[in-house]
Amino acid sequence: HQTEIMGAFLHWDIFVAVILLALHGGLCADIIGGYEVKPHSRPFMAQINGPRGIIENWVLTAAHCKAEKSKVVLGAHSLKRKEKEQQTFQIAKTLPHNTYFPYLLQLRGRAKLNKAVQPIHLPTSGDDPKPGTVCTVAGWGTTTREICNDKHHYNGKPVITENMICAGSKNGGKDSCN
Repeated sequence: HQTEIMGAFLHWDIFVAVILLALHGGLCADIIGGYEVKPHSRPFMAQINGPRGIIENWVLTAAHCKAEKSKVVLGAHSLKRKEKEQQTFQIAKTLPHNTYFPYLLQLRGRAKLNKAVQPIHLPTSGDDPKPGTVCTVAGWGTTTREICNDKHHYNGKPVITENMICAGSKNGGKDSCN
């Protein structure tokens, strides 16, 4: 289920790093202190290592997501069951930015925009958010700390607290807890 956490981020670069995290199921992949959102209330979400923006046949994601052979699922609230709102696409082309973090994925086909699939509204200016701006992080996961604090993962050290985001990959080796 989609979950989110809200908080004040002091610097834009931290916000970008957090918003584009790979919030994908697997070990230590929970949004800590988050809550399940109303189904399809985040219609800009795409499932594939956390893509965020949708413009009919383009998705914006993080540059570290190597998605050439992946698929993109739009309109999903739950990743555990098929929903009528879901739209699945193969990736036609990937366009990394040579300097910055964003990575564009061109879909094979055009998304049908509806209540569950919408483009994200990006800022109209290049200004960074002011310190203390409240930002939202959304992704798929659960809202518990037990997995991340489990002795098989971190032996309780460091302790993942309520105000931390813990994200990772199903295959392990990449997460925000390191």
